[in-house]
This record gives sequence, structure tokens and C-alpha cells, in this order.
Amino acid sequence: MPTYQSPVDGTTLAYQDYGTGSPIVFVAGWSLNGDMWEYQVQFFLEHGYRCILPDRRGHGRSDRPSGGYDADTRADDLAALLNLLDLRDTTIVAHSAGGGETVRYLSRHGSERVARIALLAPAIPFMLRTDDNPVGVPEAALKESLRQLRTDRPQWFADRAQGYFATHLRPGTSQAMIDAELQRCMSAAPYAALEVQRLTFTTDFRADVAALTVPTLLLHGVPDQSIPIHIASRQAVKLAPHAVLREYEDAGHGLYLTHQAEVNGEILGFIKG
Repeated sequence: MPTYQSPVDGTTLAYQDYGTGSPIVFVAGWSLNGDMWEYQVQFFLEHGYRCILPDRRGHGRSDRPSGGYDADTRADDLAALLNLLDLRDTTIVAHSAGGGETVRYLSRHGSERVARIALLAPAIPFMLRTDDNPVGVPEAALKESLRQLRTDRPQWFADRAQGYFATHLRPGTSQAMIDAELQRCMSAAPYAALEVQRLTFTTDFRADVAALTVPTLLLHGVPDQSIPIHIASRQAVKLAPHAVLREYEDAGHGLYLTHQAEVNGEILGFIKG
């Protein structure tokens, strides 16, 4: 598996690279790694695209350093990969916390290499409730969630599995798929999982979203319990100058799995313009 070094601190970062043609970089959600995109990769390879799947630091097959989980460093890690591979006319597809990394990458490194972005249930523009962001998650609720995550991480994920897949609204997701995704979430370094979760909810991406210059597709489930749509994409679409929001009435946070055919079709149409 190919690797490269972070320009920030030398952390070894892993990635997968398949196919040829116009590149798509898939940025994983929190606690997940590039393998989460297996049902997207096969689809886009068959349509003639090159698929690149990085594992962020502390996740997947990348090293597990004691620092560098802030949005700036993660964005710089992403930039180093695009530079290494000299990618052009790139589409970035990102999920959840990966949405923050993507918009911070663009604000720090510009859009020379990136033509468009598709964000699935992104944790932007600002998840925490403050005086100037009254729709956000209360700080007390975030602290309690992090406490539970520290105390019993497997149970934290198990308690949220049904809501993640919205199986009450979209039956058909197999128990085997749910179990596999929970195990994939557990593969992240515990320290990295805590840090990325905390920073995802406390980092303000509003300026990054407002500064976007590339076409932006937002895909979000209305009943998403992990990243509520009214805090995230419905706010982001108001800020991003070139954004379009597609809402799914029966999708949870894991729409890349439960709605894979619809999501893949939306992204393909977006790329083709």
C-alpha cells in the first residue's frame, strides 16, 4: 500500500489509488478510513474515473501520532497527497468530518487542483452552539457524548447504529453491513477518534464555507442524528456561493451505504455537469 509523509511532522500516511482518468479523492468520515467507500469506488472505476482514498492520521493504515488532529494539519496532509500525485481537475468527495477537512484545504491551499466538491452529511459550517450560532449543539451535550465515548467506545457506536443507518425509515440494510461498519469505526486509534470528534464539533468552518469558489454538492439525510441537517447542510448552503443541497427524507448519516445507488448517481451527474 503506498504511503507518503506529512509535510507538517513527518507522519506516514497511507492511501489507495485505483484506475485512470479524471481523479476523485474520497475523504473518509470520522473514525472511518478509505475502505468505507467500497461501493463508490467500484461504481466510479466502471465509469472511467481514477479513485484515490487516503487514510487520515490515526485512522486506517496511517500512523498514529500524538498530535496533528486539528483541521489545519489534516488539510495540509490532504494537500500533500494532491501535490504528490500532481492531481488536476479533481473532484473531492467527503463524508462527515471529511467535509471540514475539505473546505479547510480549499481555504488554505486554493482550488488550483480541485474542480468541484461533493460533501455527504458534512460537519460544517459550525457544529457548536454559541451566541452567534444558536442552532448548534449545546456544549454540555458535546461533553457528555465525549465522556461516553471515553468510557465505553464500543457501546457508544452500538447505541447509535440504528440512527446511523435510519433502518426504521429505510429497511434493507443487512445486519452484516451494520456490523462491518461498526468494526471499521472501531479500527481508528482511540486517541485520534476522541480528538477528531472533539475538534469536528468545536472548529468553526463558516469562513471556509463562505470562501468556497468551486461548485459544491451537499447530500444530507433529513433524519440524520449524527450531524443534524438543520445545523449543518441547511446552514452551509446559505453560506457557500455555488452550493446545491439535495435532501434525503429517509437517510441517516450512513447514506453512502444505505443510499449508495442514489448517492453514486447524484455525484456522477454532478461531475458531468
